[in-house]
Amino acid sequence: MKLIAPRSLPGGLIAALLLAVIPVISEGVPMTPHFILNSSAYQDNGSMPARFTCDGKDLSPPLAWSGAPAGAKSFAFVLDDPDAPDPAAPQMTWVHWVLYDIPASVPSLPEGGSKHLPAGTREGVNDWKRTGYGGPCPPIGRHRYFHKLYALDVMLPDLHAPTKAQLQAAMRGHILAEAQLIGTYQHPGR
Repeated sequence: MKLIAPRSLPGGLIAALLLAVIPVISEGVPMTPHFILNSSAYQDNGSMPARFTCDGKDLSPPLAWSGAPAGAKSFAFVLDDPDAPDPAAPQMTWVHWVLYDIPASVPSLPEGGSKHLPAGTREGVNDWKRTGYGGPCPPIGRHRYFHKLYALDVMLPDLHAPTKAQLQAAMRGHILAEAQLIGTYQHPGR
């Protein structure tokens, strides 16, 4: 097998090859193949059951993760919907849940776990201007709900119920890896 020296390839081709090999999440943090976020209630890119939405009990979904990188001191979590208000013409990303300082020893959150968070876990505010979980309630069409878990190399200080943007600013330079799960939801009959 012949190896090609990087200087013999155009810069754009090198970047394209790297992006093909290393998936990258929206915040520019590489996804590691071993850091995985999943739910026992739905598959990645699968439909979220109604019990996790405004059409049901509005329970937070069960989430579990594994393969956090060495050196992780805590986790942060954001659940948001980039399809608001209409997936055919999105205008904003609606934030449903913000958590941080989830201890590194915690591997999961149970169904309805938003009511009983692990000791030390702190909450941020969602776009309803309150802390806690707010389930999917799309006004029209099938929306995607991005569950993003960040492995951090620090425990963050008390950010006093930060917004998603404030949490992202505090995490900058401390993200070791990101895992992602996407759920979808559409109101029945719409």
